[in-house]
Amino acid sequence: MQAIMEPIFHFSYLTTVIIIGFIMISKSKNNPYFKWFGIMAVTLGFGDAFHLIPRVISLMTTGFESHAAALGFGKFVTSITMTIFYLILYSLWKIRYDVKNVQKLDLIIWSLVVIRIALCFFPQNQWFLYESSITWAIYRNIPFAIMGLIMIVLFYKKGKEKNDNNALKISLAVVLSFGFYIPVVLWAHVHMLIGMLMIPKTLAYLWVVFIGFGEFRKELKESQ
Repeated sequence: MQAIMEPIFHFSYLTTVIIIGFIMISKSKNNPYFKWFGIMAVTLGFGDAFHLIPRVISLMTTGFESHAAALGFGKFVTSITMTIFYLILYSLWKIRYDVKNVQKLDLIIWSLVVIRIALCFFPQNQWFLYESSITWAIYRNIPFAIMGLIMIVLFYKKGKEKNDNNALKISLAVVLSFGFYIPVVLWAHVHMLIGMLMIPKTLAYLWVVFIGFGEFRKELKESQ
């Protein structure tokens, strides 16, 4: 059943998020918020494809162990593109609320981005092994989790301050994504079924994209 349902889910997700992203990019005209939202969606989709397509191939053929190198490379790429995803999300927060003069916060975010990506390049991650380093998985996810926590707080505070329900939803979506992702990092090597939590984690990110797309469609309709 997993070999049937999971590939259907992954291809549906990738197709949806990439198409939505390109629609937003192509039709956003001079609106930088929606253009960057589209770029974020495309980054999410193409980044996840590097991991999900090898995963689908593994499920439908000879299993994960025999495709360890492809899966590991996919996780490496996805780790970097997800970091870029949060960098863009931070930029969207600034554009959405016209936030300026936050140099200290900019420095913190960019430092976390550089640290996270640098950690991903260390050979100790053992990306291409079937049983890669759990210790280094924790190391590289510490700055990533801090970025996520910052996004949660930023969108929640502005959502409350501006009575912006969509900002509160984005904050909740990030909470859910990390709630599902952290057990995978810590315990997926213990029990394979824990890895299935990546599906609701993916749905949380898809929710963020749908929130932006919903706002985009509303804006498009009002401008016609």
